[in-house]
Amino acid sequence: MKDWEIPFSSCATRRCWPRCARGSFFWLRSRCIHCCRGFPGVSQCLPKNGSEGVPAFDFHCPITSLPLAFRTTLETIPAPTSYLPTPAQDRRQIWEERLGPHDRLRVGLVWSGNPNHKNDRNRSIPLRTLSRILDVDACFVSLQKDARSDDRAVLRERTDIIDLTAHLTDFVETAALISCLDLVITVDTSVAHLAGTLGCPTWILLPYKPDYRWLLDRDDSPWYPSVRLFRQTETREYESVLDRVRSELSMLVAAR
Repeated sequence: MKDWEIPFSSCATRRCWPRCARGSFFWLRSRCIHCCRGFPGVSQCLPKNGSEGVPAFDFHCPITSLPLAFRTTLETIPAPTSYLPTPAQDRRQIWEERLGPHDRLRVGLVWSGNPNHKNDRNRSIPLRTLSRILDVDACFVSLQKDARSDDRAVLRERTDIIDLTAHLTDFVETAALISCLDLVITVDTSVAHLAGTLGCPTWILLPYKPDYRWLLDRDDSPWYPSVRLFRQTETREYESVLDRVRSELSMLVAAR
């Protein structure tokens, strides 16, 4: 299972669980296991690269085929405010102490994804481009793991971005940090889906031709009630997208 597959799994747990005597289990990547434990209707989470065997089961279905199996439509998507359990209070408290006083709007930032992704050149942006929103009076917090060399140099120059990513050792820690934020602004990468599954207000920057899960011609997501989409226009550049984000963010700060 990948991060963006968590909403698809909701189709299974909400539709199958009432009929399953032994429950269901997820077979997924190690970094997702701790986040998905406690997921309603799931009795076990097993690592794909683990040595333990797969228990006996009656049915198998790839996560991405679940909407088809259940004939899911836009109107029947099971979209709760949050799919995942709230991060443990002790972990959240540690992050609160690291972040310091909560006297301004806390905004998490992610500007790039896996450079090996086939569409990365269209979805990722340089930190220097994102910096056009940083003059807003908010507390900006980096959620960016594995920043690229040019971005690391820019990040070292900036004093207006809190960078605690050395402590983001897994998705549980990332989820705990996100739960301490007021908003996440991100490109289309794993953190976008993690923030959406946690129910955190999330603004996602999308390329002109987005991934199919974001559909077209809408600024919301049927999978994530807390998500707002900021799409490129026919110009296919992010500067105008970020100008819209900056304007909306300024209004949000002013309304606090």
